Amino acid sequence: RWPRSPPTGVMSNDPWSLSAVASLVEELDKKLLVMLRDGSKILGTLRSFDQFANIVLENAFERIIVGSSFSDIPLGLYIVRGENVVLMGEVDESIETEGLVMVDNDEIKRAREAEKAAEKLKDTMLSRMDFLDE
Repeated sequence: RWPRSPPTGVMSNDPWSLSAVASLVEELDKKLLVMLRDGSKILGTLRSFDQFANIVLENAFERIIVGSSFSDIPLGLYIVRGENVVLMGEVDESIETEGLVMVDNDEIKRAREAEKAAEKLKDTMLSRMDFLDE
């Protein structure tokens, strides 16, 4: 961890009070959930970050949730580009998987594909019914 003074190379008079990125220092060594622009949910322990909010997660895994089922796909040491982060927060491990049933990776991948196919079918049906709006 850094001492309470800002790291060298940060371009601001008082980066700890001005920079949202600097608030990440409080999250170091904590288990975080990071939601990405593509909808992925990555969990891991925050080990490092830079002034662009690029982050390094240790023991990372992607959590796939379909309905009430979930599976964790191991990623290991994982680097996330800051511009891809939509949301990030600390995980409460006591309720992390409450109400969810763990299944194997193959099963969750099949469920995700079925969910995508159903969504595509729904979109197709809705687009065919556009004439009703006229």
